[in-house]
This record gives sequence, structure tokens and C-alpha cells, in this order.
Amino acid sequence: MRKIAVCVRNLAVVVGLCAALSACVVYPARGYYVGGPVAVAPPPPRAEVIGVAPSPGYVWIGGYWGWEGGQHVWHGGHWDPPHPGYRWEPHHWVHQRDGWHLSGGRWVRR
Repeated sequence: MRKIAVCVRNLAVVVGLCAALSACVVYPARGYYVGGPVAVAPPPPRAEVIGVAPSPGYVWIGGYWGWEGGQHVWHGGHWDPPHPGYRWEPHHWVHQRDGWHLSGGRWVRR
């Protein structure tokens, strides 16, 4: 009986650890710019070749100019799995009094 209790307790600890660790996986958002204004206007968007979606329902996330290392850097588009009930709001640059600000793309509830 004691061996069974120890096995059950150990199993519960392992299951709890697995559940806790699985919740710790974080997938960073691609290419979001975080920082102050940029003095240089972004170049025009690049033309991209959009291939076939990997699966039905996938959404094309168009590329955009990010700001890295003191210059605009192109981040190419990609296919993203569907997010039911949401629509994609693309990255875009906004000019304000103090310079250009990148508004990161994101999924927005419909």
C-alpha cells in the first residue's frame, strides 16, 4: 500500500510540473518595434510574392518596414493560422510631431 501511495504522489508531482512548465512556453511576437520616434520616414512597402496558403483558412500577414540598428529593415510577410473571431490589423507607420511611430500589427476582435 505504501508503494502505491508513493507512486501516486510522484505521478501527481510529475503531472503538476508538466502542466506548470507547459504554461511557461512563450512565443514572442515577430518583429514588433518598441521604442521612441524615428526621424526617417519608412520606404514604400515592397511587393511580395504570396504563395499558396499552407492550409485552408490561413491568413497572409504582409511584410513591413521595422526599425533596427538605426535603419529601416524589411520583415517579409508570412502565413498565419486562423484566429476565429479576429481580423488582422497590419503594421503601419504613423507620423506625429516628434517623428515616425510604428504601430505593430495585431489580431483584433471582430
